Amino acid sequence: MAISLSKGQKVSLRKNNNELKSVSVGLGWGQRQVKYTVKEGGFLGFGAKDVEKTDLVEVDLDASCILFDKLDNLVDVVWFQQLRSKDGSIVHTGDDRGGGGDENAANEVITLDLTGVPLEIKNIVFVVNSYSGETFSGIPSAFCNIINNGDNKEFARYNLSVSGGSERGFVAARVYRDNGEWNFEAIGESVSGQQQSVRDIIPQAKKHL
Repeated sequence: MAISLSKGQKVSLRKNNNELKSVSVGLGWGQRQVKYTVKEGGFLGFGAKDVEKTDLVEVDLDASCILFDKLDNLVDVVWFQQLRSKDGSIVHTGDDRGGGGDENAANEVITLDLTGVPLEIKNIVFVVNSYSGETFSGIPSAFCNIINNGDNKEFARYNLSVSGGSERGFVAARVYRDNGEWNFEAIGESVSGQQQSVRDIIPQAKKHL
């Protein structure tokens, strides 16, 4: 059973005393629900009643990860314009421009070969940006999870509390080295500003190292 994380909680990426060698960090979100009222029924405009309806609107969020070295210097970024890290150890599945789908399935997934990440890398921070410029207000089913690629089972999950938020950027989580071992931390912090691309959120991501 997956570990349900709370904000700020950290877990070791070890299972049965063995360090996980390959993991996938998924970010999922639902489509925005927009309610509106239309008049239905009646005859020639008389006797019509107001009927409330709901439409699902696509939301273009982008999941990315930012790599920092031991001195907190920016080393590399994996995002929809660069789907593979320069060293090849981290791979992004590609851009999802609509969101939605199964509320338990990630819309964008970033896979990490932990054995191949260069030793200089200490922190890998996962962030979400609103490419379409919308705020997170009203976006349901947002979550961040981590999958053990060895058995394809969910290792941990963190529900992102973005519903009702008025921001356009989100620092979701980080994977980091501590005494030679990899760990996962649920961050869950919204950030202000335009936040249209991963470049906009790098300064805020750095605060969580």
